[in-house]
Amino acid sequence: MSIFTEENILNLLYSYNSWWKTGVMQKEFDKPFKRVPFYDAEKSFRSEIRRTVLLSGARRTGKTTIMYQMISKLLDEGISPKNILFISFDHPLLKMCSIDNVLKIYTSYISSDKNIYCFFDEIQYSDNWNSWLKILYDTSPNIKIMATGSASPVLEDKAKESGLGRWITIQVPTLTFYEYCQLLDIEKPELPKNIKPTQLYSLSQQEQTDIVKKLSFLQSHFIRYLQVGGFPELALSKDDIYAQRVLREDIVDKAIKRDIPAIYSIRNINDVEKVFLYLCYNSSNIINLQTICKELQVNRITLEKYINYLESANLIYISHLVNIGSKQLLKSQNKIYISDAAIRNAVLLKDDITSDATELGIIAETAVYKHIRAFSYNSLAEVGYYRGGNKDKEIDIVVNYHKDFQPIMIEVKYREDSKITEKDLIVEESNPSRPNLVITKKIDDFGLFHFSNNKDIYKIPAPVFLYLLGYVESNKFK
Repeated sequence: MSIFTEENILNLLYSYNSWWKTGVMQKEFDKPFKRVPFYDAEKSFRSEIRRTVLLSGARRTGKTTIMYQMISKLLDEGISPKNILFISFDHPLLKMCSIDNVLKIYTSYISSDKNIYCFFDEIQYSDNWNSWLKILYDTSPNIKIMATGSASPVLEDKAKESGLGRWITIQVPTLTFYEYCQLLDIEKPELPKNIKPTQLYSLSQQEQTDIVKKLSFLQSHFIRYLQVGGFPELALSKDDIYAQRVLREDIVDKAIKRDIPAIYSIRNINDVEKVFLYLCYNSSNIINLQTICKELQVNRITLEKYINYLESANLIYISHLVNIGSKQLLKSQNKIYISDAAIRNAVLLKDDITSDATELGIIAETAVYKHIRAFSYNSLAEVGYYRGGNKDKEIDIVVNYHKDFQPIMIEVKYREDSKITEKDLIVEESNPSRPNLVITKKIDDFGLFHFSNNKDIYKIPAPVFLYLLGYVESNKFK
């Protein structure tokens, strides 16, 4: 007896789309807190320039929640409930059905209206999804589509294959520190709307002191943020140890043991796990592929593929060497960051990092990189690291805007003593018009420090810097 019957598919659709019966979104799905990616997605979804909106990010970052929030808003605006379709292709039955077959059943039994809104969850599990979305885009101009996927390069590559101009990809990273504070309803101090964390040095000393003082209470919250990370559901958990377990089993294990094998058709999962474990131990470091190959006994081509797979599953970031100015740099190894510090904590079973200065330094740098990467996503800026000067010094994070702006150089010194002398300046090609930033640990460790030849630095505490980055980003939608 076939399980692919219209009755089975319809029953499944009704279970996903409860608003067909009630007319409203279930309260447990309609979260009141809206993240920055929601507003990015809404803007593209409602734009007169029609696009299919693809939400990409790791598991449990809130991609599905964004779709539910969008559906709730459509219902509130009076859109007919049966003109809104939600499908999760993560379901075993729907994995084996094409988008076309599901839509035929939907239009035959639920709604034949031309103006429909389709929300497809974990779309990468649907066979030939990109071809079907292209057909829908070309043949049904009144259909609006939003979809999610946990493998961003795969989504983008497939979208390119089906033609440019039909798609827009919105990245959904884990919570920024600012979003974390908003989600947990932590006190929100009054701040200037036009504040820029990379330009605090241009304010008066009194203004700088006032801002840092207002945000000083964030220090303890920042430590927990580094511990549990930016996954919304886990951030709200009262049991941090349980949250780590969920993180390990439901995010990391499913990504490595289910998502990656399903998307890339690989069999040797153990080697992928070994590579990821190695990267967890060496997060924020420059990696040497030859060393990894020798230690893990994998060949270089396979290793490079596995690293790319882990990046596509949004488990790691790859930070490339950035070329600044006319000086051409030789090809170098990349730095690797785990996409959220809490993933590293969970995999390495580090349930208390507060007493380990080295670990705190690693995950603080990881958090800073993630924020800079997320903040720069919609710009043309290149985010990576830099080597230069007579002593070939390394700068942790560089944001290079190429022709229009001078690069922003950031060094993370999240430790008790962040003292820097002219002898060990972090960069020798300092920008006369902008001091290089040093991200510090102590809340009172901030201010502009002058050196000769315009080699200035500006120190700013990590929780203050990251909170202000998120604050600036969120203000775009107010």
